[in-house]
Amino acid sequence: MSFKLFYDGCCPLCVAEMKKLSKHDHQHQIDFINIQLDSEMQKYPQVDPSHANRILHAITPQGDLITALDVTYQAWALVGKGWLFKPLTWRWVRFFADPVYLWFAKNRYSISAILTGKARCESCQIGRPD
Repeated sequence: MSFKLFYDGCCPLCVAEMKKLSKHDHQHQIDFINIQLDSEMQKYPQVDPSHANRILHAITPQGDLITALDVTYQAWALVGKGWLFKPLTWRWVRFFADPVYLWFAKNRYSISAILTGKARCESCQIGRPD
């Protein structure tokens, strides 16, 4: 079983992050699941799409459901870049990072509009490098 990462396929920033992650996933260890596609979400009844739309979700190869910054760290660790995100696992960093992440997740469309000029996309695709 692979690492199942649930992302918002209508968020340009989210899709950009998944594209970066997928470029480093040379072993194809991560399955990227667009929470905006009902056909995909039906395969994962343990993941509530409305909750996954508020906070990043993943299912580990062991079947555990993880959320938020734990997903970020685990995903990047799988592709050999965990050292960049390891500080997110430190208690004193998490004290500050968790509220910042929750604020970002809640406001991602507005932030995307400011940074990219596009708040939402209809069907962004992450693709996979050849």
